[in-house]
Amino acid sequence: MKFREATLDDVSALRQLEQGVVEAERPFNDSIKPEGVIYYDLEGLIDSDNVCLLLAELDGEIAACGYVRIDESRPVFTHTRHGYLGFMYVSPAQRGQGLNGEIMERLIAWSGERSVTDFYLDVYSENAGAIRAYEKLGFVTHKVEMKLHRP
Repeated sequence: MKFREATLDDVSALRQLEQGVVEAERPFNDSIKPEGVIYYDLEGLIDSDNVCLLLAELDGEIAACGYVRIDESRPVFTHTRHGYLGFMYVSPAQRGQGLNGEIMERLIAWSGERSVTDFYLDVYSENAGAIRAYEKLGFVTHKVEMKLHRP
């Protein structure tokens, strides 16, 4: 397995993985549009100095990905900046090999080199598998977002 930062040449392949994320999240959110969904500004993520979009590559194919974006924290916190982790995806054929954890550890290390020590991510509360994976890395439930839809 080879780990590397994404380039603009990867955008087409990453768009396919993005649809994997959309399909994985669709059962947890009936508000996701049925088609034409784009979650990420991939070009912006790749071009940003405050983002590391990391890929795991096997035999020239992207097997997994994820990013960390360094954001300014709200003034109420003791930390002035934090890392936001997103686009965590492992292709179905490569699941169960610890790739998500390896990518996250590498992203956290990249952030640590930039003096970032606090990290956040979003996960659907019903996504027990993802929650377990994040808990293995030390993440804890911190805040719950609530939603109401009134047609």
